[in-house]
Amino acid sequence: MMGTVCSGCGVFVLRSGAESMEEEFMWEEYLEETGATAAPHTIFRHVEVSLQSSFQPGMKLEVASKSSPETYWVATIITTCGQLLLLRYSGYGDDRRADFWCDVMTAELHPVGWCAQNHKTLTPPEAIREKYSDWTEFLVQDLTGSRTAPANLLEGPLRGKNTVDLIVAGSVLELQNLSDPLLYWPVRVIQNIGGRLRLRPVGLSERHRAQDTWLFYLDVRLRPLGWALENRLTLEPPTELRPLLSDRDWQQALQNAQADGQKDAVPLEVFKDHADLPRHAFRTGMKLEMVSPWEQLLIRPVSVTKVYSDTYFQVTLDDLCAEAAPLSAVCHANSPGILPVQWCLKNGVALERPRGYEGPDFDWADYLKQSGSEAAPDACFPDTGHTRGFAEDMWLEAVNPARPEEVCVARVSRVRGRLLWLRLEGVLQPQSECIVDVESMDIFPVGWCEANSYPLTPPLRPVCQKQKKIAVGRIAELPRAVGPGKCSLVLKELLSMLINAAYKPGRVLKELQQLQEPGWDSQEETLKAKYKGKTYRSTVRIVRLAEQIPDFCRKVCVKLQCCPNLLGPDLRADSCPENCSVQTKTKYTYYYGKKRRLPKAVGGDEAKPARRRRKRKAIFVQKKRRSSNMDYTAAGSPQVRGTSSSVEEDGQLVLDRNPLGWSVDEVVQFINSTDCASLANIFKEQDIDGQALLLLTLPTVQECMDLKLGPAIKLCHQIERVKVAFYKQFA
Repeated sequence: MMGTVCSGCGVFVLRSGAESMEEEFMWEEYLEETGATAAPHTIFRHVEVSLQSSFQPGMKLEVASKSSPETYWVATIITTCGQLLLLRYSGYGDDRRADFWCDVMTAELHPVGWCAQNHKTLTPPEAIREKYSDWTEFLVQDLTGSRTAPANLLEGPLRGKNTVDLIVAGSVLELQNLSDPLLYWPVRVIQNIGGRLRLRPVGLSERHRAQDTWLFYLDVRLRPLGWALENRLTLEPPTELRPLLSDRDWQQALQNAQADGQKDAVPLEVFKDHADLPRHAFRTGMKLEMVSPWEQLLIRPVSVTKVYSDTYFQVTLDDLCAEAAPLSAVCHANSPGILPVQWCLKNGVALERPRGYEGPDFDWADYLKQSGSEAAPDACFPDTGHTRGFAEDMWLEAVNPARPEEVCVARVSRVRGRLLWLRLEGVLQPQSECIVDVESMDIFPVGWCEANSYPLTPPLRPVCQKQKKIAVGRIAELPRAVGPGKCSLVLKELLSMLINAAYKPGRVLKELQQLQEPGWDSQEETLKAKYKGKTYRSTVRIVRLAEQIPDFCRKVCVKLQCCPNLLGPDLRADSCPENCSVQTKTKYTYYYGKKRRLPKAVGGDEAKPARRRRKRKAIFVQKKRRSSNMDYTAAGSPQVRGTSSSVEEDGQLVLDRNPLGWSVDEVVQFINSTDCASLANIFKEQDIDGQALLLLTLPTVQECMDLKLGPAIKLCHQIERVKVAFYKQFA
């Protein structure tokens, strides 16, 4: 039996069918190839907050007793993990031995006071019943000053949702006017992308989508419906939008929004993490430096021209030209981009002189003296030297200020104090650079777009071409013939060569694992793939009869979406009969895969099929694992033997014994059976047993294991599956 390699094959780059440069961009590979560093996910405070549960540690609720479903007792939330709550009954104090997990979606949980309203009995657990003689007095003291879990998070459509998920399309909020902080207007949520909201003023329709605003839900300009009237502020549409509708239509839109307020209003729990703005100390006439809101990459002198309140003030761009129209912006004490006088000089940054300023060099002392004004004191500004851990050449994802709907691959090109100079890699000049504050809510960690199924604009020249050349080289280095020998042995050797010639051998092995036909006379063979110091093993079915070899080889090529002549029983010439080096993978998918008809162009030539974006699943979505024998074991390390600690039934995890009793090796064995196998060594190194596993949360995983956002979320969802199974089977 002979196996051959098509020397003309130039399309064997395994990308799961990706056919465009944009689809081929992967952060992990890009960072690896360029040797770049991703900005730590923990320094993006707004993203960290958005991942938190709506339930907070310390909240009180009433829980149905396990021993007697008709009785209830008060419990305190100790920690959260997704929809799971770790609870402790009141009266146990600091004793954690009786802590238990509850699934918000299935357990009978109620806000404090529910039992009294529904004539239910509050009875302490039997184990501590004798601890206090007067439990009524104890509860009064225990509940004084505490916060109950909100009723709408324990029942109804919002039950169990994270804070950011409480904001659904169609919800209504109030948005502060950009040019007047005392004016508000209701806006409707059109999209919620991981907390980044696309908002449209009520009264406007899809044809006015150009007027939509993008803001992160924690932005101080956003308030709950009814907030303006409660604070004696004015509801008016923005001046620039008023010509779009008549006054009557605007008023009707406002009345409709207020009438539907109970149904469409965003729950108040969404605003629990909104920061309260401190009082400012600016006075009219003070001067300062500011990153220009009207020009990219420029820092200019500005003056305080109006003080609205002890929270808001207005600055106006200094312009000495008589005919200049004033450019003003509303600010507060924490506004990003406001800087004290001489900040640019001290940080080696160019300060643009005011328009119309005469003189070869701009000098603040002379300028203040000539204008008879004073510089705003340094105490007026937030900490201008706080970098939050950002450094030059770190990579992240950032909003394109010229197109707010677009999020791009970005690199930190410069750090000065709390300001970051970003290079937007997928954007053409001159809009490819911008300045943002370290607290900006328009920057996100690597993987944020993928986690939220949102398109990411990749670099203009990704490193995919380099990867393709590497793959072609590996293919060309394979021998032109394998064998002769026993059919199954020759095919096994051939597939092993093919696997380890791939850019990502583990992915090829996973594809071949699914290769089987009902009519084949086949046997199981264990194949290995080595990648990044790890060995992947899987069982693959290989045919045993010579007459089945052509069909088997063709099925392998179809499964890997490569040239149909890459391997087979017939020796091929140096030139591929399919001319595969200039063809796309789509051609082979159509011809040799599903046998779909190719469209014909005018004149009879084949037309290339329209490219479609491959929709990626969010990385935090729990995928149902295929049943397989594939294990993930570090090269050179012994495999974990013995029975598996878990199985899957209908997509649900079923444990064969209580995870509280798992050893460190059993925890490692479980992690190895998931898509987080690459993290198994961390559990071994940090000596994490079953009890420690059940206490892990997203913050502790990020802090202790130093993981990026994407892997941390994936790992926490595997831990959450164990917690759900533990609660259902053993708790």
